[in-house]
Amino acid sequence: MTKDRLISLDVFRGLTILLMTIVNNPGSWSAIYPPLEHAEWHGCTPTDLVFPFFVFIMGVAISFAMPRTDAINRASTSTLNKIFTRSLRMICLGIFFNFFSSIQLFGLEGIPLLTGRLLITAIAGYALMGNFDAKLKTYLAVSIFIIYIILAYSGIESYQSVRLPGVLQRIGIVYFVASLMYLKTTQRTQLITAIGILLSYWAIMTLIPAPGFEITNLEKGTNLAAWADSILLKGHMWEATKTWDPEGVLSTIPAIATGIIGLLIGQLLNSASLKTEKFKKILLTGVILIILGQIWNIVFPINKALWTSSYVLYTAGLAALTLSLLYYLIDIADYKKGTRLFLIWGVNPMIVFFLSQIIPQAMGMISLPNPKTPTEQTNLWDYLYFLGVQPYFENPMTASLVFALLYVGFWSILLAYFYKNKMYFKV
Repeated sequence: MTKDRLISLDVFRGLTILLMTIVNNPGSWSAIYPPLEHAEWHGCTPTDLVFPFFVFIMGVAISFAMPRTDAINRASTSTLNKIFTRSLRMICLGIFFNFFSSIQLFGLEGIPLLTGRLLITAIAGYALMGNFDAKLKTYLAVSIFIIYIILAYSGIESYQSVRLPGVLQRIGIVYFVASLMYLKTTQRTQLITAIGILLSYWAIMTLIPAPGFEITNLEKGTNLAAWADSILLKGHMWEATKTWDPEGVLSTIPAIATGIIGLLIGQLLNSASLKTEKFKKILLTGVILIILGQIWNIVFPINKALWTSSYVLYTAGLAALTLSLLYYLIDIADYKKGTRLFLIWGVNPMIVFFLSQIIPQAMGMISLPNPKTPTEQTNLWDYLYFLGVQPYFENPMTASLVFALLYVGFWSILLAYFYKNKMYFKV
């Protein structure tokens, strides 16, 4: 039996994924308001909060979704298999985003090729989010993962540089580790582990220079995390960076600490303490983490791409602070007015994660005459933006934001339908 849902957590998740959708889908990438862009390198914008908030929320949710940790459930093989399968399904969904635009079918091009890609998307989505028997879920996830790896390293030109890391991949890994810790360790061990991870990562990144460099540094492409990516992910990194990946191998380790902090907060919320006491403790924890993150920032800069230890503390503190306020308003003061929009987003995050990244890619593969220069071609996404939105706004950044909000509106209608009909898509 699973535990009751925490409405404030669903609303927090909804707020986060809605912000993610706005950030990831501007009308034009060349016209974006600064708060909706990632920090150039060191630093943190509101956009840089989205990913760690997801990881934190996932950590909190573990103690609500898992069976109670008595001796029987701790040793349950079925529970451990569920954790493994759910983690692998998330990883496979994330990798599929990267494969989508590389899929080739019998020499097809244009709309026939896009149709084939969308058909494969439907099959993969159903296989990774369908509600099957536990053994079938595991078999499908393992099989799909093996297919990815074979294709990526097969030498086939279309797949030889496909990216393997990503957001869902990192979330899946953190979920796996945090869930095992929840079932197998005490809260004291979890806290010590998180502290150990953050201190160790700081030491590794600031005391050990990357091979080929005489001194340590935290600059793009020349730090130890970038070196590890160039060795372990060679040829399969983000195309915009090429020599390192923002969701790389070494930088995933401190992300586990973000998940553990969320896990600890979740267990506090599940404790027998009075709700007001829980609120005060989470609020105080958030403030302390923010302060510690800012202090550590002096010697180990807040940096999303490196997922530095200061970034973990600072963003986890802001997440705890946000959750505490939502918890007070919704679960203590019982003030739910205006939360329904975020709730419908929060209870169905996986379908948004999956399709909101596939749809823009698919629209980008449909060619139409450019409304500005009819002799040239443009894709459907740009066509809708330049023809239907941009002409009505003098400020291109406003136009770009409005287009993103219209996309959010489309998803809100779709998610409201799913919510009304109790359609939930889970891994």
